[in-house]
Amino acid sequence: MAQDKFYATGRRKSAVARVWLVPGNGKVTVNKMEAVEYFGAIFKDHKVVKPFVVTDTTEQYDVIATLKGGGKSAQVDALSHGISRALLEVDLENRLPLKQSGLLTRDPRQKERKKYGQKGARAKFQFSKR
Repeated sequence: MAQDKFYATGRRKSAVARVWLVPGNGKVTVNKMEAVEYFGAIFKDHKVVKPFVVTDTTEQYDVIATLKGGGKSAQVDALSHGISRALLEVDLENRLPLKQSGLLTRDPRQKERKKYGQKGARAKFQFSKR
């Protein structure tokens, strides 16, 4: 390979993951910490590893990622999206399996804004006739 570092950006809600893939043995580092240590109990290992499983590149690359914004769950999804896009940089042959698994599609759902005169986005204040 001519290039040994592959970069991509993954997003979900307001979370942004900057992902670098480096040839290695499958170690995932997030914000200079181990992934399990960073995410704690909510860490969904199967979501992060899924792009590697789909493309048969398990334990071939180390993941170095910086995450900003959003909650931990959205950050896991952003990380998975970033890894998928970085695997496209590695080899364009990965596109079909990643696309069929739905890993390249950015989840467009965002938080709906609160409306004036209401309690929340959809919730209203209780109506009293008398």
